[in-house]
Amino acid sequence: MMHNTILITGASSGLGRALAQTLARPGRRLWLGGRNTARLEDTARNCISRGAAVHLNTCDVTDRAAMAQWVQGTGGLDMVLACAGITGGTRKPLAPDAPAIEPEAQIRRIFETDLTGVLNTVLPALEMMQNQPRAADGMRGRICAISSVAGLVSFPGTPAYSAAKAAVDRFMVATGGNAKKAGILLSSVVCGFLDTPMVARNTFPMPGLTDVNSACRRILRGLARNERRITFPLWLAAGSRLMDLLPIALAEAYYNNQPAGAAGSMPAPDLS
Repeated sequence: MMHNTILITGASSGLGRALAQTLARPGRRLWLGGRNTARLEDTARNCISRGAAVHLNTCDVTDRAAMAQWVQGTGGLDMVLACAGITGGTRKPLAPDAPAIEPEAQIRRIFETDLTGVLNTVLPALEMMQNQPRAADGMRGRICAISSVAGLVSFPGTPAYSAAKAAVDRFMVATGGNAKKAGILLSSVVCGFLDTPMVARNTFPMPGLTDVNSACRRILRGLARNERRITFPLWLAAGSRLMDLLPIALAEAYYNNQPAGAAGSMPAPDLS
């Protein structure tokens, strides 16, 4: 698998940072993007110490024009990893008979980051890769976006996050059917909870919690195998698919009696 030139969003923290450090080695060129300059520079130092050449871009994936300019300005990429994302859940009701709510500002920011931000990364990369020559394995490039097991269910605790991740998965898999004919692999990562700062403040048990190094190995192995959907843990994804087959009232009765994702159990995301 050719992956000498790699672009990663969300590289200042969590999975994006772990993937950058895992991929860093002599002869490899990394384009790393993130919103937090200090953390992004720390990621860069770690990658440079491992021999990689690093180019940084402090950016917000919601900026369509800036993302297109950055991606296309690389001059060509073997791999793109769209890891930038935020999460957030519902808040406790303000009155005994009021519903749990998800603030409008949070809903919009989650969709802008987790869905539109992925499109702002994937679409210019896809356009650029179409004009790249095929490598020895017949591939022009690989593009991977992070979805979630949450995208397999209509989970009352994280409505916007579940919907955005569902859209990411469907877009990547559906578009990938045509892209593969041109030698471009589009992969969706349908993963469970990862031990990243994004979930560290959750106040509920997280079944199937996976360390980021194991997640990196699984993702890179899946890309090397040209997997269109990279799923882990399998048992959690299988259970989620079965839950989604249940009548809505029955599924909600189960979800609403679980500590996972209960209103107020997740911190508010950074919307700045």
